[in-house]
Amino acid sequence: MGFKDGLQQILIRLGGKSPAGHRDTRKPVDETFSDTEIPLDSIQLEALEAKLGYTFHDRGLLINALLHRSHIHVTGQDREQSNERLEFLGDAVLGLVVNEHLYHKFPERSEGDLTKMKSLLVCGSRLFEVAGELDLGVHIRMSRSEAATGGRHRSSILADTTEAIIGAVYLDGGLAPAAAVIQRVVLMGSDKILVRRSLRNYKSRLQELIQARYKSPPRYKVLEVTGPDHDRLFKVVVTYNGTALGEGEGRNKKAAEQNAARKALDNLDIDPKLLKDPEE
Repeated sequence: MGFKDGLQQILIRLGGKSPAGHRDTRKPVDETFSDTEIPLDSIQLEALEAKLGYTFHDRGLLINALLHRSHIHVTGQDREQSNERLEFLGDAVLGLVVNEHLYHKFPERSEGDLTKMKSLLVCGSRLFEVAGELDLGVHIRMSRSEAATGGRHRSSILADTTEAIIGAVYLDGGLAPAAAVIQRVVLMGSDKILVRRSLRNYKSRLQELIQARYKSPPRYKVLEVTGPDHDRLFKVVVTYNGTALGEGEGRNKKAAEQNAARKALDNLDIDPKLLKDPEE
C-alpha cells in the first residue's frame, strides 16, 4: 500500500474526507465492526467445556449462550437471537436444582430458611464468582464498545451468561447433565459459601427488617474490647429505640457487629415484640 492509499484509509477510519474530497458515510468503526465477529474456535470451546465438565452435542447452543445482546445489535440480528432466552431458561433450571439440593440436604429447615439459603446460592454476586472461575469474560461475544467500557468484567453480564450456559446444557442434554454442571460449578463447597454469605448479610438483613417498619436503622455500640493488641476480642450490642436486640463477639469490630445482627435476628424470630415503635 502506497503513502496516498494509507493516508486515505486513515482518513476514512477517522470519519474525515478522502483525498478525493468525499466524506465517508459509513457508521463509526465501533458500531460497524465487532471484536466478536471473530468466531469462537474449537480450542476455546473445548477449554470452556472442560471447566464445565460437559461436552456439548450441539455446540451451537453453547455459542448462542455466549452471545450478548450488544453483539446482536452490531451484527443486525434480532434480539431474540442473543443469549437472553437461554438465560431465562437457565434461571428456572438453576432454581429447581438448587431447591432440590437444599430440600434433601437440610430436612430440618423451614421453607423460610430454605428460601434464604437459595437466595445466597443463586444471587448475582454468586453467579459472578462462578463466571470468574469459568473465565467466561474472555469467551462472551459482545460489541467492541461494550468490551471497551468494561463489559467483560461487568457482574450482571457475567451472571446472566452463567445462567444462559446452564440453559444451553439443559437443552443439549436434559436435566441430569444440567444438574451435574450446577452441582460442579455452583454448589461445590456450598456449606462454606452459605456460612460466608450469611455472615456478610446479617447486618443488611436486620436493617431491611427494621426499615420495612420504621425509617431509622439499628445502632451498634462496642461494649468492650479485651485481649492484647495482636489478639483483640470485640463485644458489640445492636439496639433499636433503646432496646438491646442482640450481642455479638468477634476478632474485629465488623465481625462482632455481624454476629450481633445474627443474634438479633434470632431473638426477633422468637419475640418480634422486641421491636418497639419509636413513638411508644
